[in-house]
Amino acid sequence: MTEALPRTLYYFADPMCSWCWGFSPVAESIVKSFPDLPVSLVMGGLRSNTNPMEPAQRKETLHHWQEVNKRTGQPFQFSDAMPEGFIYDTEPACRAVVSMIDLRRPAALAYFRSLQNAFYAEGRDITQPETLARMAGFFDVTPEQFLRHFESAATRTKTERHFTFAREAGVRGFPTIILGDERGLVLLTHGYRSFESLQPELEQWLSSSVPLTS
Repeated sequence: MTEALPRTLYYFADPMCSWCWGFSPVAESIVKSFPDLPVSLVMGGLRSNTNPMEPAQRKETLHHWQEVNKRTGQPFQFSDAMPEGFIYDTEPACRAVVSMIDLRRPAALAYFRSLQNAFYAEGRDITQPETLARMAGFFDVTPEQFLRHFESAATRTKTERHFTFAREAGVRGFPTIILGDERGLVLLTHGYRSFESLQPELEQWLSSSVPLTS
């Protein structure tokens, strides 16, 4: 039997996932249109890496970015993105969001969006702790406080738990939204969809006493 859950929208994403950046306005519309629906932001751990990108990898990644830009209209800085030597490791940015969830939960989603914008639209390197800490300062968390939390063993463990939760929930790509309540869990979307297509399904789930068909 599925354990009873409070009504929650689980948003599985990664700050360095281009389709999550494309989905960002949709997620913002969901939050604004359904203000009484709690959102649990779960970091996905898209890519763990220690090696610099090869030219072929950069070319392929930029191709994906161009697809996202064309379909969603979200801005990208293509020319100087991922310079030579760049290590595409999403764990630090994910851990930064986990840190913000702990330190100032109400600002976590806004901080997450700010990291996306910094990486994709401004070409900033959000794999660097100093960059992540400076950006936390815009959300009333001092860089010193942020870095202490970010570098702690407890936060590293919590970040791994996010990744494990995503895997155990069956999430294989981002963005993914799963809805949960006393009836159990139901998939709303796996991958990018417009707000207009998601809105009626969300309204149905919120008003219905029976699960959606997924």
